Amino acid sequence: MTRPIIGVSGGYHLINDAYRVQATGERNLSAVAHAAGGLPLIIPGMPDSVSPAEILDSIDGLFLTGGRPNVHPSRYGHEPSAAHEPYDEGRDDIVLPLIRGAVEIGMPVFGVCRGIQEIAVALGGTLHPEVRDLPGKMNHRMPPGEKDMAVIFRKRHKVRLTPGGWFARTLGTEEIVTNSLHGQAVVDPGPNLEVEGVSEDGVIEAIRVPGARGLAIGVQWHAEYEAEADPVSAMLFSKFGEAAKTWRHSRAA
Repeated sequence: MTRPIIGVSGGYHLINDAYRVQATGERNLSAVAHAAGGLPLIIPGMPDSVSPAEILDSIDGLFLTGGRPNVHPSRYGHEPSAAHEPYDEGRDDIVLPLIRGAVEIGMPVFGVCRGIQEIAVALGGTLHPEVRDLPGKMNHRMPPGEKDMAVIFRKRHKVRLTPGGWFARTLGTEEIVTNSLHGQAVVDPGPNLEVEGVSEDGVIEAIRVPGARGLAIGVQWHAEYEAEADPVSAMLFSKFGEAAKTWRHSRAA
């Protein structure tokens, strides 16, 4: 097998109010397969059935997807609230230690939307469950009730990239325009992350783990949407895929 195996975080869903499943969006799988050149493998948020150590032994890269449930506030020292449900603590139990383990051994990590939030929490940062409630912040959520994917994922605001940072160097620009479909956001990245992109209202949009031996990045937008057609997304997934290939070859050697 030549393609690197990319673990793609799944999450809990209830179908027809009765049938429990672990799933992820097809766009996530397609982005990993085609834009990153990897073999996508869904990671279930089921700590009673899989362990982070077993997963790390089986994959060459970790892709952290978006998702409706917020990271549980207890994971970063805050009190939970019914107003900010649902939560998916099974996913938290699997993904947070996976991130720490992957960063420690140098395995590539790429997180989008909830994924950037998980990276922050796993490495000591904190979140706000509804960033639009903070002074001076705009509404980063998608239009309520919208079903048209082109409208939902429309590019909505600019992101300023740190001059000379990894994102600016990789993308060849210091400003991009992104989609925006989130309520929760990183407010304190903690001591282990470097912020490399912020939106027009100062919301953290792009981070990197500077101490990681491998590529470890996160973005607040949904880069998996049109991952092959959008130049920014295509470049990010390409770099992630290259890093996963390098990891696979080094492990085999």
